[in-house]
Amino acid sequence: MRAFRHGSVQGIGISMRNRSRYENLSQGCRICHKGATMVLFITGVCRRTCWYCPLSGERKGHDNIYANERQVQSPQEAIEVARRMSALGTSITGGEPLERLERVVSYCHSLKKEFGKGHYIHLYTGIAPDNQTLNTLRGAIDEIRLHPPSETWECITDSEYYKAANAAKNLGFTTGFEVPSLPDIELLEPVLPLVDFLNINELEWGGYNAAEMRKRGYILEDGLHNAVLGAREWARKISKEPKVHFCSSSFKDSVQLRRRLIRVARNTARPFDHVTRDGTVVYGSVEPSEHDRAWIQQLKAGSYEDYGDHIELSWRVVKDNAETLFGKCSIVERYPERGMVVEVTPI
Repeated sequence: MRAFRHGSVQGIGISMRNRSRYENLSQGCRICHKGATMVLFITGVCRRTCWYCPLSGERKGHDNIYANERQVQSPQEAIEVARRMSALGTSITGGEPLERLERVVSYCHSLKKEFGKGHYIHLYTGIAPDNQTLNTLRGAIDEIRLHPPSETWECITDSEYYKAANAAKNLGFTTGFEVPSLPDIELLEPVLPLVDFLNINELEWGGYNAAEMRKRGYILEDGLHNAVLGAREWARKISKEPKVHFCSSSFKDSVQLRRRLIRVARNTARPFDHVTRDGTVVYGSVEPSEHDRAWIQQLKAGSYEDYGDHIELSWRVVKDNAETLFGKCSIVERYPERGMVVEVTPI
């Protein structure tokens, strides 16, 4: 079993050299580093048509709500998702969340009522919010991440995004810009005295934006990740500044996601599930004969679950008794909460 036996990704430690840079991260980023942020996708609706948008066709343009990977219909359902991962904060994203401002406020107030004011909420937006919108968001979110389109970067200090950042700061929000790493990223340097941070996300290649990437002559960095060749070098033009933070594609995939999965798995695993270092769960499965079923039912209560056509129990129990069981036996590795199956190993 790949993840079960080896744990393919190790945690990233913070060296003394990088500690000061880590301490300059916004609170939202610190919580993300722990894998303790629930991602609340408010809507796929967005008036902008950014060529680099990585959003999938399944979500883009559709007015649906997701808490992590689960589609939800109410704040209470989102609260349940947050509880199962012991979330310390929430990231509000889309689409464009501010296209559904009332929904944002409703969900955020519900989360803070349930988990307390310390439940830290940051919001991404490609809209430069006016004072009325900012006042509506007060008490609902803690941190605003503005995403100005690349065509505004050359005159960024004269843009509505700069004015919105200034207004948000004056109202007490932690405020920053968050953008993809594009060739002219250094044009954003003039905003650094105003904002609390500038986050640069490594430009990512996706199925939905692939045609636009090819049109611009971009290619993948390698065959293992979604990163675009050159994106890391573009970010280096400005990333030495203390307020600038670069988030790589590999970090998001192999660290943030992994840590979040581990939190969910530990909270939701059954007594007989084994939680791996990758945040997946491993268990045994038997398609039982009558003899097998009678034997398994003699085991301790709670040590197995009977699904009719198969029984799930400890992988060790299945492995140790496979030679005496008549039915088909296997070891299953999958994402928590009955998520995607990663691997099935017959015994």
